[in-house]
Amino acid sequence: MEAIYEAFVRIWRRDGWSGLTTREVALEAGVAIGTLYDYFPSKEALLSGYIRHCLDTLLQHLDEQVIKANDLDWPTRIKRLIRLTCDPSDAGQPLFNHDVLAIEHQIAESKHHRRVFQELAQKWREAFAACSDLPTQPSTATIDAWVIMAWGGRRYCVVTQATTEQAAAWLSEVETTICSRLLTPNNP
Repeated sequence: MEAIYEAFVRIWRRDGWSGLTTREVALEAGVAIGTLYDYFPSKEALLSGYIRHCLDTLLQHLDEQVIKANDLDWPTRIKRLIRLTCDPSDAGQPLFNHDVLAIEHQIAESKHHRRVFQELAQKWREAFAACSDLPTQPSTATIDAWVIMAWGGRRYCVVTQATTEQAAAWLSEVETTICSRLLTPNNP
């Protein structure tokens, strides 16, 4: 699958969405066209699969680099959680960009958005639970609100095509806000 997704990204970058075909992806990836169609009957299905692949990779990275990273103190763990989830310039997700969000309505139903939110929120809860040195654990409702704030902000940075400086300032504010709230004694 990785070869298919890599070919998909290369062709999209080179030819744009309108110039991309599943046939060309199959040829460039070196797989039989019929085999590709078994998995992805259209370029929309291929895009959906690619986005799912990127999200699965993100969830895996959160698990490996945040939740299971037992040598981290809570500020480092939470900052890493935020950076991995939120960085709009993440090179590991090359097509999480303005063009994809512009056609997202063609592939993503509300249930898909809910699933992504539930999966991200669960990983964030696991990350906070892994912080054994955290003075007070935030409530589930607070963590869910932070996920909405962080993921929604990332998406908005992409949609508005925020400059590198704007995105960096936003990301820093998200870190500062969450870490400051964690130090507040009345943290719900």
